[in-house]
Amino acid sequence: MIRMGIIKVLKTQLLCHLIICYVFLISGFIVNLLQLCTLPLWPINKQLARKINCRLGYSISSQLVALLEWWSGTECSLYTDPESYSLYGKENAIVVLNHNFEIDFMAGWTICERFGVLGSSKVLAKKELSFVPVIGWMWYFLEIVFCKRNWEVDRKNVVQSLRNLRDYPENFWFLLHCEGTRFTEKKHKISMEVAEKKGLPKLKYHLLPRTKGFWMTVQNLRGKVTAVYDSTLNFRNNEMPTLLGVLNGKKYHADLYVRRIPLDSVPEEESECAAWLHKLYQEKDEFQEHYTRTGRFPGPITSPPCRPWALLNWLFWVCLLVYPLFRLLLQLLLSGSISTVVCTFVFCFAVSVGIRWMIGQTEIEKGSNYGNKEVQLNNN
Repeated sequence: MIRMGIIKVLKTQLLCHLIICYVFLISGFIVNLLQLCTLPLWPINKQLARKINCRLGYSISSQLVALLEWWSGTECSLYTDPESYSLYGKENAIVVLNHNFEIDFMAGWTICERFGVLGSSKVLAKKELSFVPVIGWMWYFLEIVFCKRNWEVDRKNVVQSLRNLRDYPENFWFLLHCEGTRFTEKKHKISMEVAEKKGLPKLKYHLLPRTKGFWMTVQNLRGKVTAVYDSTLNFRNNEMPTLLGVLNGKKYHADLYVRRIPLDSVPEEESECAAWLHKLYQEKDEFQEHYTRTGRFPGPITSPPCRPWALLNWLFWVCLLVYPLFRLLLQLLLSGSISTVVCTFVFCFAVSVGIRWMIGQTEIEKGSNYGNKEVQLNNN
């Protein structure tokens, strides 16, 4: 008990947070450099270059999964039917996620990791993110679909990016936050005013979905993707988990409800597809209501096992990068220069803040960035 208490206290210390951020940043730059080295391979063997970049990208994104699973000890329970469960990770799918929590992108990546598709998972992200070091540059080489939130400008580029995935050599999940932005009471009020104006049923736990991005994704991935995974995430005890809480080693318990819907059942015509998506979100609202009343989702429950690879990858980078860091810090301390020590500490703290901001920006901007102009909310 005493040892566990000491470990719990250590996880809240700034020094540990600085080391985590240092390892993530430096390893990320190394991986980005290795990804850059794959450029000459693309015209020679495109599929091999893609497979290499999947593994390199996994080396970055799995560190955040390890942070959630192994550092904070967060658990994840999956509600789904056994028949669908046997297909997860073995087919290409579009995953429609609710967007209520600061770390829901980490929970989504954790499920991807447990079914072996983390390295190849895709999202629809804002174009500016492609210039963000580490994650943005990683996404560029993983052929993430970037957009500028301007339908006329993006129509051609996004369609081409989606079609490029039709010959992708790895199974992938395309993660979509169709609400386009994280749920808040203020945004919900605005969204429901739009729903009333358009004569759409009001939602209690979601914002109106933005239908154009979903329709475009479905249309251009037909024949490559076989199913839509309707996914609804909640955390037990009404907790609102944060990235800082994860860094501090706080344990959460995520509940994820997943329905597998064959892509053939999604209408091809745009207006019918939009109506289908609105109906899906009404059903998601009912699932959220059920969870609020009962503390669980309907259907059988299972816990997909944690795979060791995210932890082993993290430990590899820690062992590789922390030793030279401590050696450098020791030399600085022995140098006796107070100004050097202070400047080093300030630099490390700035790096830590920068990493948190970078991850926060990635989480905020990730998702479906299209929709009718009336549904564009305050943060657009």
